[in-house]
Amino acid sequence: MKKFDLNFLAEIFPNHTDFINQEIHEIYRDSREKVNHGLFVPIIGENFDAHDFIPQAIENGAVAILSSREELNDVPEGFPVFYVEDTIEALQTLANRYRHLVDPIVVGITGSNGKTTTKEIVASCLATKYIVWKTKGNLNNHIGLPLTVLSMEPNCEVLVAEMGMSGFGEIERLSHIVQPDYGIITNIGESHIEYLGSREGIAKAKLEITAGFSQNSVLIYDGDEPLIAGGSRPYKELTCGFSENLDYVIRDVRQWNDYTEFTIKGQNVEIPLLGKHQAKNSTFAYALCEELEIDLSKIKNQLKQLQLPSMRFEQIRAINGATIINDAYNASATSMIASIDVLKHMNYNNKIVVLGDILELGEYSEGDHRRVGESIDSSIDQVLTIGADSRFILEGLNDTFEGTYQHFDDKSALTEFLKEQLDSETVILFKASRGIKLEEIVNELI
Repeated sequence: MKKFDLNFLAEIFPNHTDFINQEIHEIYRDSREKVNHGLFVPIIGENFDAHDFIPQAIENGAVAILSSREELNDVPEGFPVFYVEDTIEALQTLANRYRHLVDPIVVGITGSNGKTTTKEIVASCLATKYIVWKTKGNLNNHIGLPLTVLSMEPNCEVLVAEMGMSGFGEIERLSHIVQPDYGIITNIGESHIEYLGSREGIAKAKLEITAGFSQNSVLIYDGDEPLIAGGSRPYKELTCGFSENLDYVIRDVRQWNDYTEFTIKGQNVEIPLLGKHQAKNSTFAYALCEELEIDLSKIKNQLKQLQLPSMRFEQIRAINGATIINDAYNASATSMIASIDVLKHMNYNNKIVVLGDILELGEYSEGDHRRVGESIDSSIDQVLTIGADSRFILEGLNDTFEGTYQHFDDKSALTEFLKEQLDSETVILFKASRGIKLEEIVNELI
């Protein structure tokens, strides 16, 4: 489907070769990808320059390119080239212009934990009324977000954009690209504290989501977090959480083995997700949908049928009938404690947690790993750790913990140990930062 044409590009990037107008259907950066009427955007990285692959991009379907090189070899005579200073900045500019061309309602989502889950919940609920496009996978940075915007079809009515960051100024840039009508901050944890210095610094960075706000934009956030509590801000705010003075108060949380129940504004809500943190993530979506005047019965029904991507508290049947909870996509101390809390309330005779390192904590690493240990009490039967700093979890175990524990340096040894534990009365939670790749152990047990 046509996104725009070369005349649209020429309005944005006036320095270009002569061309005969054509439609652009796809915008992409991988020259190996086969496309139809594609605009190729060559990115320059630390160890590569995709301008070198322009001939391959043309062979695979590009009909125009952006280029920060003034001289290009192997480009056919008369091929449309739009010259720019920096292709990444040009990609971001193009995304902003296309955002206004399509003109969807834009929902921006950020937070230390839960932003991908919240994105999925929000997109699912909004789809009951609108044509929705959302961030795919983890395309949530300064390159991925513009590509997400530019992948929208022209009939898109709502864009749900996840925004990630590792340092100051990154979310501000993303917010200026998409200019959110609604912003959601899920929470303030410890992710990237090595680069941001403190939780106060993390809160400041997450609040950059409002940089692209208009006076009519709305911020929805975790009202239980004092670091993002509102002041005299020039936009509407909605708070969600467990404290009594909030706009959306979560009450009567009841967790079962495969779903969680709670109430919001007297409405009983059921989600096929486990834990109080998932109740809060769902409440962000509930608040947004009520703001957009979506029928609440449709929201409740959609929440009841939610499906999330893999490795996010994914329950899997393992060898000998054991249950594995694959929550190994990523971790912070806050999210690890939340997942352990969920496990505590599950109905199994043998509850095992397998915990790997939480990365990017810098000088805070020992303290945060110990804090995880302090959250583990007699509700858990076994604690197994793997990695370098995860051993501090064992050193910080709560005094009430009465089970067994062991640290492993080798995945194979841990895998063989776990195979001996598996039966229908056992549940094993796997949680660690993405770099630890605990799913490699999971795959050996199923």
